[in-house]
Amino acid sequence: MTADFFANQRFKQLDVSCLAAETRFAFTIDVEEWFQVGAFETTFERSKWSSLESRAKTQTTILLELLAALNIKATFFTLGWIAEKFPETLKEIVAGGHRLACHGMDHQRLYKMTQTEFAEDIQKAKGLIEQHSQTSVVGYRAPSFSLTPEVWWVYEELEKAGFGYSSSLYPVKTDHYGALNAPRTAFHPIDGSDILEIPMSVCDLPLKRLPASGGGYFRLLPYFLSKYMLEKAKRQTRTPSIFYMHPWELDTDQPYIKSAPRLSRFRHYTGQAGLPDKLTQLSKSFKWAPVEEIYAPLLNGSSERQQC
Repeated sequence: MTADFFANQRFKQLDVSCLAAETRFAFTIDVEEWFQVGAFETTFERSKWSSLESRAKTQTTILLELLAALNIKATFFTLGWIAEKFPETLKEIVAGGHRLACHGMDHQRLYKMTQTEFAEDIQKAKGLIEQHSQTSVVGYRAPSFSLTPEVWWVYEELEKAGFGYSSSLYPVKTDHYGALNAPRTAFHPIDGSDILEIPMSVCDLPLKRLPASGGGYFRLLPYFLSKYMLEKAKRQTRTPSIFYMHPWELDTDQPYIKSAPRLSRFRHYTGQAGLPDKLTQLSKSFKWAPVEEIYAPLLNGSSERQQC
């Protein structure tokens, strides 16, 4: 279905040439608890979350302090669950000069929700984030990049809820997420609609397409390789690359779950200790800004919007 869907171009491609001269890359952060990640979804039942040690507030503060030292401004895609429990954390993010966006209510994969349930999910999450931060939210990112053609109705609900863009599609296929044949540059997923999809960055190599947007790969791979793929992704698309990470990736004091599957433990914990040094190198290699600033020329309602 996915290949046929994109082959038939059931969306509106955009001229993105106005982004070719942009020298900054987009720095993004998905704010969630360490136990809400996809790697642990078969380890912890949602009913048990309240009994687990919460570290999101501490982790986000650590990251904010590091970003301030590195002079990086970012977009924080935040769960409504976090906004409800830690409203002061949202204020801290805004005070640091960052943008807030929505990551859904409680990290539920999209294909596990009906269209009505999804509409309720994003309306509640968006409302909580805006209420506790006193800022408007225009961006959305699907939990675990679970937006695929099978749930394309997501965009209809995002538009109804007042979102201007999504950064949820990953044009690659892994065992955890992805839509391999999705466009690599920003597009309108619904022709005639202003809502924008800004895909994650991937790098086409001779034998394989690889994720190039950070996350666990950034912790696991040598820095020079991550840097190379971010640069190559921009050259291939002539648009700014997008980087993402999570606050929990910096927290070496979080609980170690021996009962989790070996692969899940490897993905979650490996490389955490070395991440601050890698982020420092990243800040020296590239200039960074929130998604909303970089893609302002394409966003409806932006004072900087222009035709490419």
